[in-house]
Amino acid sequence: MVFGNLGETSATGVAFTRDPSTGEKLFYGEWLPNAQGEDVVAGIRTPQPIRAAGHDQDSSLEKQMPEAYRELDRIATTLERHFRDMQDLEFTIQGGKLYMLQCRTAKRAARAAVRVAVDMVKEGLITKDEAVLRVDAGGIDQLLHPTLDPNAKKRLLARGLPASPGAASGHVVFSADEAERRAGQGKPVILVRMETSPEDIHGMKAARGVLTARGGMTSHAAVVARGMGKPCVAGVSAAAVNYEAQTMTITVYDEAGRATENVTIKKGDVITLDGGSGHLYEGAVPTVNAALSGEFGELMSWADASRTMKVRANADTPLDARTARAFGAEGIGLCRTEHMFFEEERIEAMREMILADDSRGRAAALAKLLPFQREDFVGIFREMRGLPVTIRLLDPPLHEFLPTEPKQIEHLSRTMGVPVQKLVQRTRDLHEYNPMLGHRGCRLAITYPEIYAMQVRAILEAALQLAGEGAQVHPEIMIPLAMTRAELERTRAIVDRVAGEVLDAAGKQVPFSFGTMIELPRAALLAGELAQAAEFFSFGTNDLTQATMGLSRDDAGKFLPAYVEGGLLPRDPFVSLDLEGVGALVALAVERGRRARPDLKLGICGEHGGDPASIQFFHKLGLAYVSCSPFRVPVARLAAAQAGLRARGESGGHGTA
Repeated sequence: MVFGNLGETSATGVAFTRDPSTGEKLFYGEWLPNAQGEDVVAGIRTPQPIRAAGHDQDSSLEKQMPEAYRELDRIATTLERHFRDMQDLEFTIQGGKLYMLQCRTAKRAARAAVRVAVDMVKEGLITKDEAVLRVDAGGIDQLLHPTLDPNAKKRLLARGLPASPGAASGHVVFSADEAERRAGQGKPVILVRMETSPEDIHGMKAARGVLTARGGMTSHAAVVARGMGKPCVAGVSAAAVNYEAQTMTITVYDEAGRATENVTIKKGDVITLDGGSGHLYEGAVPTVNAALSGEFGELMSWADASRTMKVRANADTPLDARTARAFGAEGIGLCRTEHMFFEEERIEAMREMILADDSRGRAAALAKLLPFQREDFVGIFREMRGLPVTIRLLDPPLHEFLPTEPKQIEHLSRTMGVPVQKLVQRTRDLHEYNPMLGHRGCRLAITYPEIYAMQVRAILEAALQLAGEGAQVHPEIMIPLAMTRAELERTRAIVDRVAGEVLDAAGKQVPFSFGTMIELPRAALLAGELAQAAEFFSFGTNDLTQATMGLSRDDAGKFLPAYVEGGLLPRDPFVSLDLEGVGALVALAVERGRRARPDLKLGICGEHGGDPASIQFFHKLGLAYVSCSPFRVPVARLAAAQAGLRARGESGGHGTA
């Protein structure tokens, strides 16, 4: 036993061989004279700095006990070089003599982890491959988004799901139109909804952040916000949203889970979202902007050199594509075409198509949409400049494109010259008890083949335009929700017929590939059959998880946290892939698909494409690529590199100097 509380020549302290916040190579720590270790961490006394710097230098250990300090500095350097990593040290000084109590690998912030790893390569302590493996892939997400100032005072109102990282403050609004209007006036807004739908896209674009009372980690709000790089807190069950009163009433709970009060947030009130923790705070909380250092780019270049699995992005607009490419994406793994129809001119034509009484009326409306679709694809192809672009043909049920609120229906009636009753009846006709399992995906093409025909025409005409400009284009046409080979053969016939018309008329050929999403258990089980009609598979793991586990993507957030906290599930299966169940289906589909078609291209475009643990699994299966939201691309690049390095390590490979 040694004692740091035997007088003024005794002391205790904690030190780090480098700054744990920044990674700077500076001896960092705190000490207390005449004290024991628990006094430093308990916060009863204010500790002093170890190094002499600034106005605190007279109270530093370096000034007060210079001999002990020099010995501590020497030992710290020795330990760091021995363990080849940043160290956390605990020490006691008794009667002027230094005793080392403990050393261990130091915890550090994400920014510090990157800098320490890169600096240690330059110092010759570790290899580049070791540096890549040293940085937590999931942790670098915080480097790409604003975060809350850790020193700021804040009042927690409620907890939800951390659906999209980042932090933002703004005035509460309850409609997408209001969000767009206020943002146009230069005001920061937070869009609050019970749940979002594709009709809210314009408001989500305008808002600084999004909060929903319902929904999970793969709800519409979560997926779209991640793609936009905006913070989102979903599934705030303590919040009751009242659109009519334009209020949100929050039941505030204490640490013991007891309700303490109700707080009413009105339109225009300011709140702060922390999408990384899922917390909602009262008022405005200061944020710290993201800052990517030169060390980050250097580390990512080493990761890319070690990586064999490609990383694509889920991107629906030219801006998304540009953002993805800036983050290092190697193509688009999922372009959702449904998001392209909600701008004012387009939604009118889309609704005209839905309300049409026959195929001739639908074709007339789709002809109005064709130029818009073609323009969308031209912009995306141009941004990707020769990289592959996987375009999913229309997927959601048609009722999502129709208004639901009475005022919106009346406005549409006046705009389109259609009786309100017809709109109401058509909405009733399209109503489904479980639309996620209903008339959507390729089932739309079976009943309304003209929809997919228009989209294929737009894709190929856009590809021809870019090819005429001398650009390489690699469109991949993807059919959603297929569960039979017959569905793929029927939709392939649509594609081939339109391709023949477009390419023959142009007198040119543009290569394209035809594939499908594997998002139903039946599709995974019969992957060998589907592979005979498809040239590629992309696993839609969001829907595959939903269908396999019987969990609603939008409603499971109400009880999934209890399952995870109670140990019934190891993790949220919409965040990190359920390896035993859903993963087994993916592995089976990979094996059966490759057996039927050895050159089958395999990728994944669900949200799991940005989860490091899931990426490790996909690498083991030999998938060609993962695809994730643009702001998750660096995470996926690093995780894919780490998966490859670990696989080579297990097989006896060695790191590079």
